[in-house]
Amino acid sequence: MSNPFRAFGVSDAVIKASEEVRDTIAPAILQIERIREFNQLRVLDAFRKARVSESDFGISTGYGYDDIGRDKIEKIYAAVFGGESAYVRIQISCGTQALAACLFGILRPKDKMVSVTGTPYDTLATAIGIAKNNEPRIPGSLLDYGIEYAEVALLPDDSPDLAAIRAAVDCDTRLVFIQKSKGYSDRRCLMGSEIRSVISAVRAAGSDAVILVDNCYGEFVEEEEPCSYGADLCAGSLIKNPGGGLCPSGGYIVGRRDLVEAAAFRLSAPGVGRHVGPSLGFNRTIAQGLFMAPHVVAESLKGAVFASALFRKAGFDTSPGPMDPRGDIIQSIRFHGPEQLKEFCRIVQACSPVDSFVTPEPWAMPGYDVPVIMAAGTFVQGSSIEFSADGPIKSPYNAYMQGGLVSEQICLAAMIAVDKMGEQSV
Repeated sequence: MSNPFRAFGVSDAVIKASEEVRDTIAPAILQIERIREFNQLRVLDAFRKARVSESDFGISTGYGYDDIGRDKIEKIYAAVFGGESAYVRIQISCGTQALAACLFGILRPKDKMVSVTGTPYDTLATAIGIAKNNEPRIPGSLLDYGIEYAEVALLPDDSPDLAAIRAAVDCDTRLVFIQKSKGYSDRRCLMGSEIRSVISAVRAAGSDAVILVDNCYGEFVEEEEPCSYGADLCAGSLIKNPGGGLCPSGGYIVGRRDLVEAAAFRLSAPGVGRHVGPSLGFNRTIAQGLFMAPHVVAESLKGAVFASALFRKAGFDTSPGPMDPRGDIIQSIRFHGPEQLKEFCRIVQACSPVDSFVTPEPWAMPGYDVPVIMAAGTFVQGSSIEFSADGPIKSPYNAYMQGGLVSEQICLAAMIAVDKMGEQSV
């Protein structure tokens, strides 16, 4: 059988290089498949124990009272993510909204929040009130409500600074924030074992502060989720990993029952909380997306490992490396200027099932201080469990590639890009 990538114009040299890469990354792919198997059976078990029935996929409207299917989905999320309770709603539009609900639901004036992974990603930093370039704060941020904010930078090797964390967390600290993924930063993501060490450091300091983990991009990459190893709360988006590429919107919050309810009060109203919020017929989609998530995340990771290895072979810096441990689905590729970054994003767009004929251009994305280019020929707008790539147009010109419902799509884009931009013979 002829190599199918040749039909897309991939050169023989890159096809040969890709075959060599596949041999090299075989151990990493095997590890991804082992984690997928573990997580897939864990999710299946949670569905069975919740006794999910086809009748749970009915439509609720209006207030959404007594939505049995929605309640079972939240029970499954709590079990899978290791929490006492869960709040999973189609009405949550993004991970930032879910995280902001946690912050505003828990923190009160004069409380102190400490971010122990440096400055949070741009849109959450805006919600907190962290101004950039002397710009005025957006009204309604946490700092506007008299909440104190402090942060602890990561060490030079991107690991948590446990000594500095113990020193920063005092009796006034109400909430400790951990961002697992790297956002548009140059650091690596945190591994679950490192988050566990942060939790231990906070508790060793005698603090009972709420520990909140931004779990976006990290779900099902490892065998455990943050609440399983001691986090009080974690949150994320259903158009990322746990939606399995099926959810058109939505978000989740999992953790301690009282804290989940506090976030629900913020999203609806005090005293109403999780009781309202109709599923609007999306129970089936949310449930099926979660069931498919371990498999889809594994496809994304397989493509990321392949791309990392092939780009390195062609002379580019990539992070993480093909054989490095992974805690999220994001793969960064460093280019040597804005034009290469733009070209890569345009190749990703051209290899997409939707809007493959569109040419992405940088634009002033809300919440960011420089233009951002985004390639996302996705079935769901902004879905980053579907194959996409983006990056701010500034040094060091990293493209942040993530997602992929099928690994073949990621491999195709990587091969075409290396064919066009490879700096040395592959």
